[in-house]
Amino acid sequence: MVDLTSTVPKAPVLVLGASGQVGRALARRLGDACVALTRREADLAHPETLADILASYGPAIIINAAAYTAVDRAEEEPEQAHTINAIAPAEIAAYAFRHGIPFVHYSTDYVFPGKGTTAYQEDDATAPLNAYGKSKLAGEQAILAEAAKHQRAHYLIFRTCWVYDELGKNFLNTMLRLGREKETLGVVSDQIGAPTYAGDIAEYTLKALASAQKQPNFPSGIYHLCNQGETSWHGFATAIFDSARRHNIPLSVNVVNPIDSSAFPTLATRPENSRLSSAKLAQTFDLTLPTWQDALNRCITAKQKQDAAFMEQIA
Repeated sequence: MVDLTSTVPKAPVLVLGASGQVGRALARRLGDACVALTRREADLAHPETLADILASYGPAIIINAAAYTAVDRAEEEPEQAHTINAIAPAEIAAYAFRHGIPFVHYSTDYVFPGKGTTAYQEDDATAPLNAYGKSKLAGEQAILAEAAKHQRAHYLIFRTCWVYDELGKNFLNTMLRLGREKETLGVVSDQIGAPTYAGDIAEYTLKALASAQKQPNFPSGIYHLCNQGETSWHGFATAIFDSARRHNIPLSVNVVNPIDSSAFPTLATRPENSRLSSAKLAQTFDLTLPTWQDALNRCITAKQKQDAAFMEQIA
């Protein structure tokens, strides 16, 4: 765990989105050094309330891990997605920059058009394919616009992709559930990215933030932060089942067929290429995340321990 208490001895690190995957992981790692707020305590759907909420805690650092992440539903309620993913982060950034507080925010590979086979760099042209991606890009732009108004604007925007953890409603847990229920599955094989463990996002966010605060000039900017390597959803599913079996997790599935995304239509268009280059992160902070395979195995181990502890409690 990165110790930020030495830099903030009297005021908390404020984490928004404490019930989400990244928010939970941040709260675990920061412990008593943070105040973690759920949607009930800080609802980004009501941006006009946020400045007063932030002021009541007097934070020294603000990390926004809250977001509207229902990609398909965003097609039906784009205004709500925009409010939560763009207007609210702008309000948080404005408060942080007025008070000289470092601000951390998360974005997504969905800001890009998702074409080609090479990893996107931070300054590559953006062109979101869906309402969710448009709302997240608008959030980035709103934060940058606020930063331009303030000399003391210190911020880190981390784009990541394919986020999962041991607890949430995500691809890993969906696959484990289906793997117990079914013998044969079909999983999309023509979308490529890097599955990224929320625990690693939290850990390396805090490492980057600690490094940024020690540098003579705070390196504000957009950075890509994801586990190393690449695979398809089919490849990720296969690896999940392989890791689960190594951990003696019982499964029924024995065939995982690769399918084209055209055979699995969704309301929102998904990018085919979700690769993100983390070279800028490595150059600026000397940080390189573990491979997605290593992260997956650690997540499965954590999930197994958690499930065992739960069974002990109810026994």
